[in-house]
Amino acid sequence: MKKKIGYSALASLLVACLFTPVGVHGDEPNTMESVKLHNEKRTILGERDWPDSFARFSFDTGYTFEYPDAVRGIFVTGHTAGGERFRDLLDLVDHTELNAMVIDIKDDHGNLTYKLDEEDPFYDISTNMISDPEQMMETLEEHGIYPIARIVVFKDTLLAEQKPEFSFLKNGEVWKNGRDEAFVNPFMEDVWDYNIEIAKKAAEMGFQEIQFDYVRFPEGFEKRDGELEYDGGDFTDNPEENVQRRVTAVTDFVAHAREELAPYDVDVSVDIFGYAATLSEAPGIGQNFSKISENVDVISSMIYPSHWTPHFGLDKPDLYPYEVVDAYAQLENDILNNLDDPPVSRPWLQDFTAQYLGEGNYLEYGKEEVEAQIQALYDNDIYEFLLWNAGNTYSEGVDYMLDIKEESNN
Repeated sequence: MKKKIGYSALASLLVACLFTPVGVHGDEPNTMESVKLHNEKRTILGERDWPDSFARFSFDTGYTFEYPDAVRGIFVTGHTAGGERFRDLLDLVDHTELNAMVIDIKDDHGNLTYKLDEEDPFYDISTNMISDPEQMMETLEEHGIYPIARIVVFKDTLLAEQKPEFSFLKNGEVWKNGRDEAFVNPFMEDVWDYNIEIAKKAAEMGFQEIQFDYVRFPEGFEKRDGELEYDGGDFTDNPEENVQRRVTAVTDFVAHAREELAPYDVDVSVDIFGYAATLSEAPGIGQNFSKISENVDVISSMIYPSHWTPHFGLDKPDLYPYEVVDAYAQLENDILNNLDDPPVSRPWLQDFTAQYLGEGNYLEYGKEEVEAQIQALYDNDIYEFLLWNAGNTYSEGVDYMLDIKEESNN
């Protein structure tokens, strides 16, 4: 069994010993109260107050993972990571040029995908999807698979229902979108800290990268901003500045999360709508492509052809996997090239069939369509990518290197 405690963990143990009340009985604190207490402890003995012998060290999980030549990854749900199908995906990666997995740690509903000890403040949201996370990490290490933890941030029905004051209310009830999903409020730093603490747990598990998803307000928020009740936190400003307030809140969360995760020596990445790169500001959701890119190590635009309305001169984008990705990649390169310290570009590509678009508006996606998207990236000097399939069923026979193989042999 691996020794998982590093200097950061030792410091946390010392803090717990110093500040945990002894002989006090009563109701267990709820998750948010426990997290706030933990944050207060960190503030009391913050980085500036540690002895020099502590300050020089960062957390060490005991695992050894190498960053690949270029990340070529697939999405893996908690159920898959903890189930029999995980072996199938290991076999896929072992026998192809794929080399990474993006694994759900906090899922789209707000669940943690592995079980915590009862005394942990996040115990109530933890599940047993991944029954043995330590064994999972050891397996990833043995297979040389680069591990990325996906954490869904502001789409969080569990937290919204537990703490309605952290969400958006309508007529006194938690507002939900048409898919019966609730969001929590990006203006609230308590919500930030909640997710950052979960990210730290993922880093301590051994993940090399924290990928934040749903780093945004609900879609169409600009149309319902006036009818929803919510706390503006420290971002309260004139109504005319609502768009910029949202952009600032989202950007500040990303910057703060990256700073908080620095001692864990993990990369920070953010999933972002592809269309955010086509606008100066995405008015409702608060995503500014350039500002987010300036505060992350990796930017992962979701550029699935099926998700575009008519764009790039294409009336039915799903029918044109190469053309959509090629046009987007050119646009993104222009933006990132103007940044002083651009992140790695690692887009999400489509490995699913969008039948919901209706007959004549979609293609059956398989080997050729996936390769077309990858080729479009390579043609624009983007060599990292992730494949999305919600059911984790990926196309067979895909050549993930394409003409890169030919070039390396010449």
